[in-house]
Amino acid sequence: MRRDHIHAALRIVKREILQWQEPVLGIVARNFDRNAFLILISCLLSLRTKDKATREASDRLFALAQTPADMLALPLKKIEQAIYPVGFYRTKAKSIHGICRRLLDHYGGTVPDSIEELVTLPGVGRKTANLVVTVGYGKPGICVDIHVHRISNRWGYINTDTPEKSEDALRKKLPKQYWITFNDLLVPYGQNLCLPVSPFCSTCKLTAYCDRVGVKKSR
Repeated sequence: MRRDHIHAALRIVKREILQWQEPVLGIVARNFDRNAFLILISCLLSLRTKDKATREASDRLFALAQTPADMLALPLKKIEQAIYPVGFYRTKAKSIHGICRRLLDHYGGTVPDSIEELVTLPGVGRKTANLVVTVGYGKPGICVDIHVHRISNRWGYINTDTPEKSEDALRKKLPKQYWITFNDLLVPYGQNLCLPVSPFCSTCKLTAYCDRVGVKKSR
């Protein structure tokens, strides 16, 4: 994909994803008025977990508590029961307690709005930190999950071998106007059409722009 093709490609993606369900983080952000703490917790729950399970677990947990203090007051077992069956639910329950404790001890119960501070919280990596910064605070950031990493490289827009390197490459190349929304656009596209194995290239509207890097089999 040529550098200048990104504008046309993303216009197409924006239209195409309207046919699919909105990612869970967008739903949480809208339903809870962009509450950075709840976005942070939902993002943590979403790691290695499908959207449906993440949304249901988030709903159950947030029915019990919606602030760091209230969530820290919940016994670990109760958090585990609320978020099961998300992946690594016991580890995530401990991380939730650790996050709440650190937020209360160091930030007055407020979620920090910088990536550098967010990654010091238990269980929080750059993907989660970027999502909180962009979705929760509307600040520039590029959340690179496996879908963003895969599709950006499949297009030939960047050439990297890890999500971390993809973030660096996109920060240098992707126009800043797309930083905040890039993840929101590519995640549903990657979940429904541009699949990891055997993507639906025959029905994709981006064939004129996509280099199909690494695609050995498609439908």
